[in-house]
Amino acid sequence: MSFGDRRPRKDEPRMNHRIRVPEVRLLDEEGNQLGVFITREAIKRAEEAGLDLVEVSPMAVPPVCKIMDYGKFKYEQSKKKNEQKKKQVVVHIKEIKMRPSTDEHDFQTKLRHIRRFLEEGDKVKCTIRFRGREMAHVDLGYARMRKILEAVADIGDSESSPKMEGRQLFMMLGPGKRKDKKEEKPEEKNEPKKAGGRGLVIEIKN
Repeated sequence: MSFGDRRPRKDEPRMNHRIRVPEVRLLDEEGNQLGVFITREAIKRAEEAGLDLVEVSPMAVPPVCKIMDYGKFKYEQSKKKNEQKKKQVVVHIKEIKMRPSTDEHDFQTKLRHIRRFLEEGDKVKCTIRFRGREMAHVDLGYARMRKILEAVADIGDSESSPKMEGRQLFMMLGPGKRKDKKEEKPEEKNEPKKAGGRGLVIEIKN
């Protein structure tokens, strides 16, 4: 049974005897234009070649159809999609929540979780929630965020600086070693040194 004889799926193009228009612009297997044909003649050409007539551009006037092995075409398309999926890197976002009053033991436990997530290639959203009078000590939350950054500097870096939204302070971390932001010192040149503050130059000659 050819593809054109079975019940079509919604995502499949029309082909063979399901193409109802009176005429089509025909392409051969190589994509070469053969001209405008009566539809039944185009179907006959495809059948003689043991292939399918597939509508590839239904909105054209007349619609464009191509002679092809539709089964082979579908297989190759599916293979390409699978290869693309394999190349895709899936990054998950994990969230670690804490309070400004979180004790040191729990804080260290959450740090270990953050490090593990980053090592696995995931992003981490760090959230500190403030309640009631804790809003008067937002600086403690920022201090916590700085401590987190220092603790993961060898495996991660901030993708967004700590930011307050309502009663929550959050920061997004991503995997990857933090870049050294220190400015490089200019190379010292072998220039004559000035003695004193009056611009006196002393040159030593061999």
